Amino acid sequence: MRNILIIGATSAIAEATARRFAQDGDRFFLVARNAERLTTVANDLETRGATQVEIMVMDVNETNRHAGMLNQANTALGGVDTVLIAHGTLPDQKACEVSFELTLHEFQNNCLSTISLLTHIANQFEAQKKGTIAVISSVAGDRGRQSNYVYGTAKAAVSTFLQGLRGRLHKSGVSVITIKPGFVDTPMTAEFKKGLLWVNPEVIAGGIYHGITKKYGVVYLPWFWRWIMAIIIALPDSLFKRINL
Repeated sequence: MRNILIIGATSAIAEATARRFAQDGDRFFLVARNAERLTTVANDLETRGATQVEIMVMDVNETNRHAGMLNQANTALGGVDTVLIAHGTLPDQKACEVSFELTLHEFQNNCLSTISLLTHIANQFEAQKKGTIAVISSVAGDRGRQSNYVYGTAKAAVSTFLQGLRGRLHKSGVSVITIKPGFVDTPMTAEFKKGLLWVNPEVIAGGIYHGITKKYGVVYLPWFWRWIMAIIIALPDSLFKRINL
């Protein structure tokens, strides 16, 4: 039985993932901004088999509350051994191109708040010499594309931070997993035209569940994105800058 802390618990991917773990009878501490949605998710997990579900309302950008949140989760569950960080926003790239203030805000949402959380969680897990940390990054961080390079930059920073953290915590028996989804049909992407490469949150949730249970390092979801991104990364810059991606 796991004691799972989920940050960004009302996101479509986080909710679908929590349902998979609830079937194992795991315990949860859920964190998100919307109290009503948190309560709905908590009630749903209990009906699906979760043995305990606690909630906390918090804006993840309130980094001064991160240490207290983690302490509260430990107290409520009697310790935390698994963390899923699943919060984030999709920036308006064109608006960010003309506003550093907006770019900084989005970088705070998608990168700096996560690094703050990871700093606290990593120190606890290193001290207890066990645990699994999974963070949703994105394939967008593998190479800066003209259509979303602000978002991609933030996710690249998160992925690099996780890579270093994975090396640091390995000797302590702590697993650090970078989750890199491709196109996912969620409320955050509702305005996008969908195609063959798009999947629903349940597909991503299954991959996250498998990645956590097997303690993988980097997980592309679905699996074919590993090869798509390998091709994109291999393109010479002289060609890549001419492609409308």
